[in-house]
Amino acid sequence: MCSCSLFPPCLQSRELKCVKCSEGLPVVVIRAGDAFCRDCFKAFYVHKFRAVLGKNRLIFPGEKVLLAWSGGPSSSSMIWQVLEGLSRDSAKRLRFVPGVVYVDEGAACGQSLEDRAKTLAEMKLILQTVGFPWHIVALEEVFGLPPSVLRYLDQEPSGTKGAYKAAVDSFLQQQHAPAQGEEQLSQPGSQDPQSPAGLPTAAQTEAQPPTAAQTEAQPPTAAQTKAQPPTAAQTEAQPPTAAQTEAQPPTAAHTEALSRLFDSVKTLTAKEELLQTLRTHLILHVARTHGYSKVMTGDSCTRLAIKLMTSLALGRGAFLAWDTGFSDERHGDVVVVRPMRDHTLKEVAFYNRLFAVPSVFTPAIDTKHPWSVYRISLGVGGQAPEKSSIHRLMEAFMLRLQAQFPSTVSTVYRTSEKLVKAPRDGNAGGPPGPRCLLCMCALDIDTADSATAFGAQTSHLSQMQPPTPPAEAPTTPCCSAGVGRAQGCCRGAEPCGREDPRATVIEQLCYGCRVNMKDLPSLDPLPPYILTEAQLRSQRASVLQEIQEYLIDSDDEAQTGES
Repeated sequence: MCSCSLFPPCLQSRELKCVKCSEGLPVVVIRAGDAFCRDCFKAFYVHKFRAVLGKNRLIFPGEKVLLAWSGGPSSSSMIWQVLEGLSRDSAKRLRFVPGVVYVDEGAACGQSLEDRAKTLAEMKLILQTVGFPWHIVALEEVFGLPPSVLRYLDQEPSGTKGAYKAAVDSFLQQQHAPAQGEEQLSQPGSQDPQSPAGLPTAAQTEAQPPTAAQTEAQPPTAAQTKAQPPTAAQTEAQPPTAAQTEAQPPTAAHTEALSRLFDSVKTLTAKEELLQTLRTHLILHVARTHGYSKVMTGDSCTRLAIKLMTSLALGRGAFLAWDTGFSDERHGDVVVVRPMRDHTLKEVAFYNRLFAVPSVFTPAIDTKHPWSVYRISLGVGGQAPEKSSIHRLMEAFMLRLQAQFPSTVSTVYRTSEKLVKAPRDGNAGGPPGPRCLLCMCALDIDTADSATAFGAQTSHLSQMQPPTPPAEAPTTPCCSAGVGRAQGCCRGAEPCGREDPRATVIEQLCYGCRVNMKDLPSLDPLPPYILTEAQLRSQRASVLQEIQEYLIDSDDEAQTGES
């Protein structure tokens, strides 16, 4: 590879040296005047990744962490950083237990079954090479999710920095004790006194290959058989387990339902937001099912800067700290972390090229855009035009501005770091308030503040009257027993006067999600778990309002005690 091809034209004629070691020949220029040789660039790149994890101290030793992998450059580079950090050759080894999840979004992006199978084969080949436990799920599985995935679950307190240091010391002691035992057993003439002569010891048994019963627990596929076996460093970092799960092929009914859902959405902006929401719910369900307490995503600095501007345009300014920060605790028991947030897309691209990090190209949902299909037929590319969605418009704007002013992305990114996750009115220790049904962020509702657009919408929904039934229609209860409830909400023969189902769902959404739901004419194509959870929340709020007048307030108890 010609190293001069990585330099700008203005720097190719200069005699440059590495800015780090001042000796090596530079192979890449990150910023103007910052030229790195191969070894120094790798050390610079790895240090960024380790520094973000070490500075925040959110991942404890022995904790299970799920790596969300899309096949793209950033998430692939993140997996390779974790793989190298777990090897024994690493100076400061990572101490968590990783796993990888991949969500097949082919049905939403218009891929055929043959193309989806080809993509999955490439994914399995890389996953088998990495050696981590992996989970492959299809996006159609959202139609089988339970309503509990939309509920906030309390997490155990992580403790202070002293607790983190104590956890590290305890983890190192636990690792040091088995190592001493193995050294004693490896000495000549030493034998386990409890092990009969001629039988292997416990340490020897662990080194043996899996038995036939263990092999039958997870039979390798054709793509896994062709994959190269993991190296010795990879095997020492994470021994192969039987935790590799692959979902059954989605049924034709679920695939058709998913296609019908995305076809019913009017704008590409709402489609991209809906896809991101469903993907997050599915990854959260996988993490909770398999006991992962952290989820790592590969969002880079450039991607987060674009996401910040996009979220502002979509009316999600109140949740920027959660959408772009290092950690996202909106789900409670599962925390989303972004360790690649200090790396730009340029750095990721150079690192993947220099060190041969594999990645898989998967089409995005904007390739289903009619203009994209037309461009593909002409053979000139399949990317949607800039004005097809707010996401594409903001991305083109930021990248064009970054090309003219190289500090654009870093300025926007540094601004996002100053955002603080402060609850309203400083009520940090109070009980959690209502949360959005889709994005699961805390609702910032103030019906008295009618000057804002959100307050006007909220007050309008609260004043909505249910539609009057026709005169010839028989008088029947407005709801009946069904999924998730033992009996209907109606106590008597007359209807209870509930709002229509669409208003019930809309009032449980934040402002940004309400704007996106306007592009969905009907709620029928939505997955059942969303509608069921909306109905359960509405019934719970109705029952709480009915018994509110019978509850004794703490102020009333104090007045009674004084009298």
